[in-house]
Amino acid sequence: MTGEDRAIRSGPGRVLVAVYGVFALAATSRAGVQIATKFGEAPLAYLLSAVAAVVYIVLTVALARGARRVAVAACLVELAGVLVVGTLSLVDAKAFPQATVWSGYGSGYGFVPLVLPVVGLFWLLRRRH
Repeated sequence: MTGEDRAIRSGPGRVLVAVYGVFALAATSRAGVQIATKFGEAPLAYLLSAVAAVVYIVLTVALARGARRVAVAACLVELAGVLVVGTLSLVDAKAFPQATVWSGYGSGYGFVPLVLPVVGLFWLLRRRH
């Protein structure tokens, strides 16, 4: 691991690791409960919450280990997920009878899921020399 890779875990990078860690825990818990207790009500929404949880776990680990390429790829997947699911949840609300982490562009989480991958990509790409 290079000094540059270690640098993405310092300063604001530590804050990103912490925030992604909280989102990984929250999304995993939410998806687990939803899938275990009421999967039949909205399987698509609950599976998408599980996908979001996996993305947040990957991002947390990648950022903590300084794995820049994995973190950038996961941020791009997250951003695409937020934009696609956010748009679909507004265009076809019947397809999403229950909210996902990314529904309404993350409105249930104060739009943090929309802002977070942009901040993450900025941090990861700004640090590249």
